[in-house]
Amino acid sequence: MSTTSAVKRRERPVIAIDGPAGAGKSTMAAHLARRFGFLNLETGAMYRALALKAIEHDLGFEDEPELLELAAETRIALKPQLEGNVVMLDGVDVSRRVRDADVTAAASRISVHAQLRAWMVEQQRALGVDGGVVMEGRDIGTVVFPDAEVKIFLDAKPEVRGSRRYKQGGPAQAAVTEEAVIRELTERDARDRSRLDSPLRPAEDAVILDSTGMTLDEVLTAAEEIVRAHVLEAQLQ
Repeated sequence: MSTTSAVKRRERPVIAIDGPAGAGKSTMAAHLARRFGFLNLETGAMYRALALKAIEHDLGFEDEPELLELAAETRIALKPQLEGNVVMLDGVDVSRRVRDADVTAAASRISVHAQLRAWMVEQQRALGVDGGVVMEGRDIGTVVFPDAEVKIFLDAKPEVRGSRRYKQGGPAQAAVTEEAVIRELTERDARDRSRLDSPLRPAEDAVILDSTGMTLDEVLTAAEEIVRAHVLEAQLQ
């Protein structure tokens, strides 16, 4: 878990959930937030919101200077609700649009830029500075909140994650094969794990939870036990 100094600094903990695409981080974060009465701050939605704006402005995803200029004039807000976050982009609710495949793919491409990630980290730290939040993403426990009181790295084999995502796609997924979804996830894994800035990896003190052979209920129960272990540890200090 984290250092004693972090516990003293915040009355309520930060729960950091990291892992690759399709691992189920959003589901876990929403569950833990409801279970423990915390706010669910889905940081990946912030990248998708900026990616959406880049699409709308027809910007190249490799052009970091232009993306930074765009970020400087962009307002992204997350409004936690019981049923999930409302994602606001410059005052407009884009919660549904940022879940579309083209936006998700674009977010992965813009997230490799170091200066843009630094800008995002500032926004994310401001959202969780007082604790009492569940944050999920790729580098929450390693970069955004390395002093998070609870760190979980949620993983699963790419073919399992791809199959789950394909089955969750519904009618809109009809034009895409399961093999294509698995291939896209594998390619995204490679980008996320190999990028020079903030590569996807577990924090040294993270609890690694591999859900490959687990049911959803088993995964959520295991996550609850990890959080409860921290709460008990903090009470004993």
